[in-house]
Amino acid sequence: MLYVDIPTRSELDELIAARSDASVTIVLATTAHTQDTDKARIQLGNLVKQAVEQLETVGVAKRIVAAVEEQIHDLQDDDDFWKFQANSLAIFVTPDSLRSFRLPTTLNDMVQVSDRFHLKPLLRAATFGQHAFVLALEENDVRLIEVSADLPAAEVKVPDMPKSAASYVGTANVNSRSYAQRKGGGEGQKVLLRAYARRIDAVLRPVLAGRSEPLILAATEPMNGIFRSVCSFGGLADQSIATSPATMTPGEVAEAARPILDQLHADLLADVRATFAARENEGRATKQIADAARAATFGAVETLLIDMDEALPGTVDATTGAVTFDDNASAVSYGIVDEIAARVLTSGGTVYAVRRDDIPGQGSLAAILRYSV
Repeated sequence: MLYVDIPTRSELDELIAARSDASVTIVLATTAHTQDTDKARIQLGNLVKQAVEQLETVGVAKRIVAAVEEQIHDLQDDDDFWKFQANSLAIFVTPDSLRSFRLPTTLNDMVQVSDRFHLKPLLRAATFGQHAFVLALEENDVRLIEVSADLPAAEVKVPDMPKSAASYVGTANVNSRSYAQRKGGGEGQKVLLRAYARRIDAVLRPVLAGRSEPLILAATEPMNGIFRSVCSFGGLADQSIATSPATMTPGEVAEAARPILDQLHADLLADVRATFAARENEGRATKQIADAARAATFGAVETLLIDMDEALPGTVDATTGAVTFDDNASAVSYGIVDEIAARVLTSGGTVYAVRRDDIPGQGSLAAILRYSV
């Protein structure tokens, strides 16, 4: 299995704010197969040499370079650490600290040295995480299962969750054809099942309140349609796992949910591209790096799409947002698009790190603006 560390927003904020004379970001491909990790460990050593060369070129003190090098070599020699990996590893190191994140996305090897970290490798995992809740719903049972990229799927204990439709409505069988009160037969069954669904929705509210993760429904008819008719959670996915979850383990539920999560991500990108097209006609969207840098500096970027694989060296003026491009990466420059993304996040905007083909115009970035600048 993949062992993954998805950065939280607070962790991203800390990395965005971090400054050091020697901030080194290293990204390398890894593997979940323990017996095959030696290649990644050797490549890490090669990437460290590149980082050290850049630091020495700009005259960083030897003791600072040695402190950075020592921390990375300690990680390189940690056998236990390398037993549990994913598809990529992102390392953020200064003379005083080292943070690492195991990522599900396959990324290109990279070394970035500057006074700040290169965060683009984390943004893909942070904005398109495999985190969701699945409501496995039947007449005779109901479970809430949390699906995560970095932990095994597990059932969430929900206070006061009814055990079944029959037990909640106080009858031996909701499928009875006999008449009771004002309803009977199939119509009466729907009344009882709707009451059961409303109760489930009510007990889920405090659990899901404030959550941004989608809720995926695993149910067959008529429970699928009945729950959808009463659900108050705005993040309920349109697509369901349309098989009975009765015999499914949490892990099997998670596997069935992942294609739906992938489709949700695809639909989200389609919506962003459509919004970009509409705003571009209004003068409130841009594909130009210089324009996006200026807008981000003044807090005018609402949504930003960036190429997850590219790194353009240079600098962005802290006051004006003016861009200066460099021909080669060095310790006196940083990734321009990465810096634009950091400013967008700091001003409350949203950043999606995607493949270049997903960006309107297939350039380095596409920015949707709050207002024209």
